[in-house]
Amino acid sequence: MSAATKRILVVDDEQSIVDAVATALRYEGYEVEEALSGRAALTLATAAEPDLVVLDWMLPDLEGIEVGRRLRAQGLRTAILFLTAKDATENKIEALRAGGDDYVTKPFSLAEIVARIEAILRRVAGDLPGDVLEFGDVVLDETRHEVRRAGTHVPLTATEFALLRYFMLNPRRVLSKTQILMHVWKYDFGGNSNVVETYVSYLRKKLDALGPPLIKTVRQAGYMLELREG
Repeated sequence: MSAATKRILVVDDEQSIVDAVATALRYEGYEVEEALSGRAALTLATAAEPDLVVLDWMLPDLEGIEVGRRLRAQGLRTAILFLTAKDATENKIEALRAGGDDYVTKPFSLAEIVARIEAILRRVAGDLPGDVLEFGDVVLDETRHEVRRAGTHVPLTATEFALLRYFMLNPRRVLSKTQILMHVWKYDFGGNSNVVETYVSYLRKKLDALGPPLIKTVRQAGYMLELREG
């Protein structure tokens, strides 16, 4: 992945944070746009469709959580990295449910921001671009970054897409939470395996709306993609 081809929108109401993050990302070769409010972020993200948005939760006019929800409602596939001073588990889950692909709690280091962005963009890119994977009535097209079930489009976030891809590369195999963290998130996510449960539930909800359940929970072992009989 060439960082120079990736465009990132940095959103925070504190100019000093925007300046610091934007400077670090430009140093790494990314193209960076900046916004100081939620409404400005919506306008810029909708118009430019950046590869990733670094999005602060606490914005004065429109909270980052709401910005994330609106971007997803518009069908925008841009990856989202939330910045938040809230570190309770329920807050982190709320950020992920609002369409976030990852989150960083304040205070943070610029090195961590860069590393998280690199990990998210690796997930978006995938390891085998251009392949079409099929399992039952589910088709995952990596070139188009599109998923269909029974011919119907399934709107997925970048992380949900990467998770489904990993399942489809390993059908009928039990995958542990540790394996999923390592292969989908590309790092151990601070050892918090709850994020796997959260994203499996999101993926199930979207896939199960269009057909029989596909992702089975294997007690005390992990998860498995399988076609169920009957």
